[in-house]
Amino acid sequence: MVQGVGFRPFVYRLAQTHHLAGWVRNGEQGVEIFLEGAEPSVERFVEELETEAPPAASISQVEVDPAKPEGFLDFAIRESERIDRPTVRVSPDLPVCDECLRELFDPADRRYLYPYINCTNCGPRYTVVLGLPYDRPKTTMKDWPLDAYCRGEYGDPANRRFHAQPVACAECGPTYFLQIGDERIFGAAAIERTAEILRDGKILAVKGLGGYHLACDARNGNAVRALRERKYRKEKPFAVMARDVEIAAQIVELSNETRELLTGIARPIVLARAKQQFPGVAPENHELGVMLPYTPLHHLLFASGAPEVLVMTSANRSSEPIAYEDADAIESLVGIADAFLIGDRPIARRVDDSVARVGAYGPAILRRARGYAPGAVATIPCERPILALGADLKNALTLVVDGQAFVSQHIGDLEHYTAFQAFEETIRDLLAMYEVKMDEVLLVHDAHPQYRTTLHAAQIAAKKKVAVQHHRAHIASVLAERGEWNRCVVGVSFDGTGWGDDGTVWGGEIFAGSVHEGFERVAHLRPAVLPGGDAAAEFPVQAAAGFLAQLGDLPDLCAAPFNFPERFRAARELVTKNVRCFGTTSMGRLFDTAAALIGFTRETTYEGQAAIWVEQLARRTAHRDGFEFPYTDGELDFRPLLTAVIQSRLTGVALETIARRFQVGVAHGISECLRTICKEQGAKTVVLSGGVFQNELLLGDLKPQLDVLGLEVWTNRMVPTNDGGISLGQAAMAAFARTN
Repeated sequence: MVQGVGFRPFVYRLAQTHHLAGWVRNGEQGVEIFLEGAEPSVERFVEELETEAPPAASISQVEVDPAKPEGFLDFAIRESERIDRPTVRVSPDLPVCDECLRELFDPADRRYLYPYINCTNCGPRYTVVLGLPYDRPKTTMKDWPLDAYCRGEYGDPANRRFHAQPVACAECGPTYFLQIGDERIFGAAAIERTAEILRDGKILAVKGLGGYHLACDARNGNAVRALRERKYRKEKPFAVMARDVEIAAQIVELSNETRELLTGIARPIVLARAKQQFPGVAPENHELGVMLPYTPLHHLLFASGAPEVLVMTSANRSSEPIAYEDADAIESLVGIADAFLIGDRPIARRVDDSVARVGAYGPAILRRARGYAPGAVATIPCERPILALGADLKNALTLVVDGQAFVSQHIGDLEHYTAFQAFEETIRDLLAMYEVKMDEVLLVHDAHPQYRTTLHAAQIAAKKKVAVQHHRAHIASVLAERGEWNRCVVGVSFDGTGWGDDGTVWGGEIFAGSVHEGFERVAHLRPAVLPGGDAAAEFPVQAAAGFLAQLGDLPDLCAAPFNFPERFRAARELVTKNVRCFGTTSMGRLFDTAAALIGFTRETTYEGQAAIWVEQLARRTAHRDGFEFPYTDGELDFRPLLTAVIQSRLTGVALETIARRFQVGVAHGISECLRTICKEQGAKTVVLSGGVFQNELLLGDLKPQLDVLGLEVWTNRMVPTNDGGISLGQAAMAAFARTN
């Protein structure tokens, strides 16, 4: 990633330091440099090219070839050259740098209080790029010609704004205005009034880098409640933005690793244990998602007196994609936002905030978007372009060009029409950016015949199409990140749902094999039935009816202490009559069943809520004894596990203890299962992937047990372990023509 990050000015200065002549330019495959000079100087230049590169740059490979001298007298920065289609890595958006912040608040500086201040080390990239190579005419800044001052900086190789494509100032660039009904306020007054509105407990729509946010005072319970009601977001946690890292440290626990992630160049939302409670922000959750200001506008708002902790959530109605076009935002957010802070600069594409955390196996991405997308996450050996469509939930795409796997930003759940529209837009956008034609690609989709991605693939005029089984793609995504195509592993793929080879709903699968040779299913969760199909994912008691049907001597679960609602009786009737029941090995639905038995008997309002509830409940105790979850004959048997949960409820054991013993039991069962399978397969490497492994408590319980077994454990690092990483695994499997 060497374009849009100040790399060419860095090369120019490095060449000057070592008294080298030649030139540097952007090309389709990266940055090209021609050097003439003494051999020791050239060698030092090549060495420092990697060790001294700008912080946002990422060099995957340096190719050095001899060239005939042309007698250059100096070193120059040349215009970009077009030869073939581009394969360069586009830089993600970057947070405003310290130097720009100093200028932003310096009354003597030309860009004093200018909300679009940026330089080659910071500012928008992916959200303003319209095409490659990355030059100003191919950005959303193309309609703002530079004035003499900015043009001078832009053309000066010694200036940090040299070829900073979005560079501008208040004289020649875009600005912000506040709209309250029919009233518009411009300039610094708009920022000051906005801060006042937030202090007054109002809800504001703020245009950011990749879309609009809805913001309000996180400590104002009435404002948060109003935001939930207007946005139709019942219980799913909101993220917050803290004024600075000192405030962040007051509201969440910051380890060194968490602080590093929070302040890193991606500036994601970071999940961490809460030290303070904000009414209504993260109901029934001991964690809080916190991020720091990353645009000049954010810093201006806080400096103008905005509350020091703001709810900052995607501007949309629940489950819809983030609004990013001005007219659409104003129309769709009427009735939600009390006012709009609108910037003139168009957004090229919608990009949400990323979500990450530090866990048992290091930093992990839960939602990959701003700050990470569309960076290349792997190099896959293939000659033709590959387009992998991902899954229907938490959708993200992967485009492989010249072997580089570019993963799109998070798109969302495709059951919503607007999210599916965003899915189609992102396909067109990626193909256009890298100048790939649809009839060139190997098109990859999930094996589920009714997935929206599968049905869409059937309508696309690609010459070759490949279906990849969902859970194998999870395992392949981890191996693709590491470029391990031949490593034989035991892969654990646990999630809520996915089409299995036998047409049942899988989700508790263990495989052995490699990406190159394919993955054989060697074990799984004991099969149960799922009454009503996908609807069981929204009602834990409905999932419970299918799993509990295999247990004898059940108490009356509709009576105390369980108090299951009438839906359980109806689901049990379906199971008894075998009507609309589907076979399943879903670990996600097993967690839902445990949640129902422990006390979560209502409908969920967001995906994974019941399992998250169990995890959060279990965190209240350090109990280390687990329920039995035996592994025999290729199956993890859930019956003793659930029987123990029931007996514990009947005898009045504390709910947090039951939840903890359930979690510990699951971890121990997985560990014993892997002990046996790894010995049988002669494998020393274990791969863990799938949405269930977002459960950080489960990973924390697993790690010491797998360490004792001497197993090397790999998890997702570059893409989410949930379905947001599926498309990378699909692309890897398809490159080796492996669908199983």
